Amino acid sequence: MTAIDPAESLATDALESLIAAESSVRRRLASDLEREGLSSSGFSVLMVLSSHGGELELRALRAKLNTSKANATEVVTTLETRGMVQRFRLAHDRRAASVRLTTQGRELIDRLVPEHTRRVTDAFSVLDEAEKRMLADICRKLTAA
Repeated sequence: MTAIDPAESLATDALESLIAAESSVRRRLASDLEREGLSSSGFSVLMVLSSHGGELELRALRAKLNTSKANATEVVTTLETRGMVQRFRLAHDRRAASVRLTTQGRELIDRLVPEHTRRVTDAFSVLDEAEKRMLADICRKLTAA
């Protein structure tokens, strides 16, 4: 029988806990979005666009979301079909595309953000302020690794 290194066991436990926590929080936050027929990825696209003046080049949007070209294209296509965003080619580089929030997309974000913010606050209410800061720091550290 192979002995398990305690450091490996602790890392595995940390990973399993992180995955379980992410899944639990994501499920709680998704319910208000699902009622609108919006995925968490779609909501993220709308939020990023909203926080960046309503328009971003698709390449920059993908970078902000840390997602693949295929995933970003699929999500943007779904939002475009629903009238939430418009995609268009850039005049200076016809190979590049930009994504712009429509009035309908902006209205949806404006309506959903207050409730979503309350749900986020509720989801993290089990942590005190120091724990929230520590969690954010740990997640940034893992992201940068």
